[in-house]
Amino acid sequence: MAISRGVRFLDRSTPAHIATLVCLTAVSSMNMNVFLPSLPGMAEYFEAPYTVLQLSVSAYLFGSAFLQIVAGPLSDKYGRRPIILWGFGIFIFATIGCALAPTVETFLAFRMMQAAVVVGMAISRASIRDTVSPNEAASLIGYVTMGMAIAPMLAPAFGGVLDELFDWRATFVFLAILGILTYALSWYDLGETAPKTENSVFQQFKEYPALLRSRRFWAYSLTLAFSSGSYFAYLGGGPFVGSVVYGLSPTALGFSFAAPALGYAVGNFLAGRYSVSLGVTRMINLGIFVVMFGIGAVIVLFYIGFDSVTVFFIAMVFVGTGNGMTIPNATSAMLSVRPELAGSASGLGGAMMIGGGAALSAYAGSMLNAESGALPLLWLMFATSLCAAILALYAKLRADKLGEL
Repeated sequence: MAISRGVRFLDRSTPAHIATLVCLTAVSSMNMNVFLPSLPGMAEYFEAPYTVLQLSVSAYLFGSAFLQIVAGPLSDKYGRRPIILWGFGIFIFATIGCALAPTVETFLAFRMMQAAVVVGMAISRASIRDTVSPNEAASLIGYVTMGMAIAPMLAPAFGGVLDELFDWRATFVFLAILGILTYALSWYDLGETAPKTENSVFQQFKEYPALLRSRRFWAYSLTLAFSSGSYFAYLGGGPFVGSVVYGLSPTALGFSFAAPALGYAVGNFLAGRYSVSLGVTRMINLGIFVVMFGIGAVIVLFYIGFDSVTVFFIAMVFVGTGNGMTIPNATSAMLSVRPELAGSASGLGGAMMIGGGAALSAYAGSMLNAESGALPLLWLMFATSLCAAILALYAKLRADKLGEL
């Protein structure tokens, strides 16, 4: 499949092939969770509290949020291709730095630099919107993220195995190799799709207020942020729940982390299959309903005595499925508010999503203890989904009023 007519694989005079887009987004998403099973062991290695190592998740997300704000306008001005290539080059350097870090402070510094890989996820979405209509973009983003979901689904399990066979550093060596291979693929296949602009970089940044004055942009970007918030809260609290509350080994925890990614792949398939026929707005609402139903049902099961690791991770399947349906459609709607500023919109909206996710991740990691169990995390995830439902309703009312999407 190609994202538009005339796409030829390994021909950078045409838009990127879907295989390249999958690789760009896969490495970006894999980098968030492949090392999670190693966090308890890394805390012991660096002789640092778990909460300090947990910053490798939340601080990374904050760095990703900031970089998306910068990368979006830069890609609108200079093109999608150079920003992606520079981002992956920095990522490769930082990943090698993580593997060689002698102290936790050095590790966290290089981990923040690793956030440059987020350009693969953010800018590739803009490149899709450059070439097709909103509903088609939602469908294609769904297919791309369905393919990339396989990587983060397998990543924690693979990371757990590497940790037990070698140590935590092996995970970052693996990431560096993937980064190099993806950079080479992008060099030969990634064609430029950004429309030409005479605006300076400063003028591109000045377009942000135009986006922020749009109620539709706020509605869709915040829907995106809160709907994905349940997953980011899980990233912050899930490793603690699995390893401390339920006593899972790094390998078992890694395989358990495949639960939301498995659901995400299913949700992405549904988005790819039905977004064009059902429309963006309806798919957003259906996805949020799936998340709320799954988490709500498991909360009820916990209160009546069915508290187990299996039931907990079943809830994560629903979270993944719902997000897989919502995120591609909310992203496409957000990028369609001002199509000529797709890169800026992707960067700003992505920053809201990742920045909010960083805060939720940090809070989830700090609110849990061995006595609390998993219920506080489940309630936090349900609350973020409820906020997403309210915002999605407003977005629907606004879209109906304007007769769009």
